[in-house]
Amino acid sequence: MSTKRTAHIISHTHWDREWYLPYEKHHVRLVKLVDTLLDKLDQDQHYRSFFLDGQTIILEDYLEVRPDQKDRLSKYIQDGRILIGPWYILQDAFLTSGEANVRNIQIGHQDAKKFGAVAKIGYFPDTFGLVGQTPQLMQQSGITNVLFGRGVKPTGFNNTVSDGDYESSFSELLWEGPDGSQVLGILFANWYNNGWEIPVDSEEANAYWKQKLADAEKYASMGELLFMNGCDHQPIQLDLPEAIQVARELYPDTTFIHSNFIDYLQAVQSSLKHELSIVKGELRSQRTDGWNTLVNTASARVYLKQMNQLGQAMLEKVAEPLAALAHILKAQEKYPHHLFTYAWKTLMQNHPHDSICGCSVDEVHREMVTRFDKSRYVAEAIVDESKRVIAEVIDTSCFARMGDNALPVIVMNTSGWERTGVLSIELDALRLYFHDGYTHEEASDIVKAADLSGRVLVDENGNVIPCVSQDLGLQFGYDLPDDKFRQPYMCRKVKLTFEAENVPALGLKAYAWVRSEAEIPASSILVGDRVLENDWLKIEIADNGSFNLTDKVNGRIYRDLGVYENTGDIGNEYIYKQPAGETPRTTYDVAAQIRVLEDHPFQASIEIVHDWEIPASADEVLEEEQRALVHFKHRKAQRSEHMVPMQIRTVVILSRGGKGVEISATFNNQAKDHRLRMLFPTDLNTQVHRVDSMFEIAQRDIVPSANWENPSNTQHQQAFLDINEAGAGLVVANLGLNEYEILRDGRNTIAVTLLRSVGELGDWGLFPTPEAQCQGEHTIRIAIIPHHGDAVESGAYANAYQFQIPWTSCQTDIHEGSIAPTFTPFQWEGNKMAFSSMKINEGTNDLLLRWYNMDFQRTELKLSSNLSYNYFYKSSIMEDFGHRIESDKVGQMSLPIGSCEIVTIGINR
Repeated sequence: MSTKRTAHIISHTHWDREWYLPYEKHHVRLVKLVDTLLDKLDQDQHYRSFFLDGQTIILEDYLEVRPDQKDRLSKYIQDGRILIGPWYILQDAFLTSGEANVRNIQIGHQDAKKFGAVAKIGYFPDTFGLVGQTPQLMQQSGITNVLFGRGVKPTGFNNTVSDGDYESSFSELLWEGPDGSQVLGILFANWYNNGWEIPVDSEEANAYWKQKLADAEKYASMGELLFMNGCDHQPIQLDLPEAIQVARELYPDTTFIHSNFIDYLQAVQSSLKHELSIVKGELRSQRTDGWNTLVNTASARVYLKQMNQLGQAMLEKVAEPLAALAHILKAQEKYPHHLFTYAWKTLMQNHPHDSICGCSVDEVHREMVTRFDKSRYVAEAIVDESKRVIAEVIDTSCFARMGDNALPVIVMNTSGWERTGVLSIELDALRLYFHDGYTHEEASDIVKAADLSGRVLVDENGNVIPCVSQDLGLQFGYDLPDDKFRQPYMCRKVKLTFEAENVPALGLKAYAWVRSEAEIPASSILVGDRVLENDWLKIEIADNGSFNLTDKVNGRIYRDLGVYENTGDIGNEYIYKQPAGETPRTTYDVAAQIRVLEDHPFQASIEIVHDWEIPASADEVLEEEQRALVHFKHRKAQRSEHMVPMQIRTVVILSRGGKGVEISATFNNQAKDHRLRMLFPTDLNTQVHRVDSMFEIAQRDIVPSANWENPSNTQHQQAFLDINEAGAGLVVANLGLNEYEILRDGRNTIAVTLLRSVGELGDWGLFPTPEAQCQGEHTIRIAIIPHHGDAVESGAYANAYQFQIPWTSCQTDIHEGSIAPTFTPFQWEGNKMAFSSMKINEGTNDLLLRWYNMDFQRTELKLSSNLSYNYFYKSSIMEDFGHRIESDKVGQMSLPIGSCEIVTIGINR
């Protein structure tokens, strides 16, 4: 170590908006902190700067209460004494989507620029592990560094840091993403509080700095040492300038400065002498003992994860593309940037790790439910308006010749691939408005008397589509016109369920419910009362409710799928801990009630009911151990001998065109302190598997590292995971079930967590969380998609992504229009590419499309437009102009794509 050393002391507070206190109680403390900070900056020029935790939402939260302080706050930001951004919020990395992270950094930059400069600091102080694509995301954001606290070193509760080994030789390292992007990584090797509460007393300061300097030098590759002066909700150290002066007098060989991240990183870059370790890919604490990865936050309060999955999908995969298409097809229809910003901000307020991870007190998570609803309501309103605008320009006149009173409906596919699937749409077979002179009684009588018999569903060419219609009877409704008072009516509502085939990517297809004497040929995919079979799959249900799945393409049979497993959990919201010596309970030996639920030409389903019993809770020892703050690893509690019913109703669904089987399960949880999983033995011979993450399908080992001690090896997932060998593979997709494990049972069984019930927060004290027991009704959805060994080429990954995205549909009338009944605005090719988003840029009004390469090999993206445009250009996640892409004679652009590259294409119109 060089004798020359500089102690960079950076003042900050790590501000969890909500955690062990509800949001508003933390909010009050935040207002007091910022008031104190501004006063200190006014009074003391020696208090040089403060880092506002990398998230601009702190500015919103403060100014919501103190709008009179905006000018004062802005002044210190512009003077460089308060550093803000680059994020809107400090998010959890594994439980938020790629597009949510992009919106997070976009909005963080936009908000920061309203006050001053954006701090180009890749700040992840307490993120519960980091995704592999972070270096690429940072580089595309103009950020060349990442400062982080977890992922490569054991870090436990209450800000404790283990002295164990980790992947890097130093606290400074190079972090490389799967595409080859590199950033300078700064690990908070002694945590982000290693410079807090610096003493002013000389004797105390001498001992303090002797230890702190030694701790920093133990990991640093140079003399530029980082000391973080603050911690979680830490008040400002008002006597810091005096404490720094004392340190200078005690250690004249060390330069002590009240620094900031910009100066510190510049000093690090200019002082690099040692060759730094290159750490690659995900940072999930893979080489630790496995106890403090905090991965089980992925299964704490599963209902939050399910609401988040739907909220994200509705914004990025439905509302944004539909609003973009409506704007393109009808120029006077403005793209609602303001509504999207509001909806995204509301959703992202649930994305900090203590929020989305479900590891806070109950009051926090009650408020989250309201935020999820608010964001989704805005998305749904945008969708309703957008699909109405789109429907108005579709030419449905072809249905006029197909019988009297034809009722057209439009099916919209907002996924990036052509799609076939079953959906339901409710339409008004007859509608009578009160403003036309009908009384309530007259309208009701006429509507109830309407004849709905003799109708079929047809496509634009008159082909009859197998369909099930359900008369929903007399209903009340209303319109809210833009130029008139509300318009109430009575209607006769009908629900149509059918399989839409080959709806183009990002496109639509029109159908109509018409009067016809045509008959639909009888057919079924049900064989007996226990077997479902189509051209690709065969499902055979056993007496215990498990099933065998045959992939008819390659003949592979997957056996004993769908067994439920239940174990005790004496851990907390962060960490799963099974009682010592417990044998898991399963439904393998439990007889099930099995019956056919539906049998239609396009879809059939079988219901499986397990009447099961599980222990009511942990025994009384657990409460004693919780009160005594016994560490979870040392708890002796077992499960209660008292049993409660656990009835699980499972529905196995196969559609005629489906290449996967869908599972829906509903149960009413009355137990506490337990975990429920569904098991899928694969019998595939492999040591690795792939799993959907942020803009990446990461590859992970099945067997953990030699350092791993935790009996559980659960991991994060987003949309799906995949196990495969040469010639065969199985993808298991989910909706908001973010935790899985590959069991080391000789069968490579996939275990997906459906529910985890615990009664305390955990971490640094006792915070009871009775609502984290998640008692009550739950419904989960899973899809199982077999493939021939290459899930990219076979389309299994595309099918798994489509499973995340709701169909959109609407009723319209017969009219002429500018676009055909089957329409897509674009055609694209790229067999290794996953489509991610379609939106309008607020500044340029350009259309932005984003994909990412799912594979480790290079590929090519081809794109052509069916709409008028000026030119294509390559952009970034920040939606700036990169370089123009030339098109060929037929208007198609072609672009080489690197391994795991995230690519954004702009279309100037």
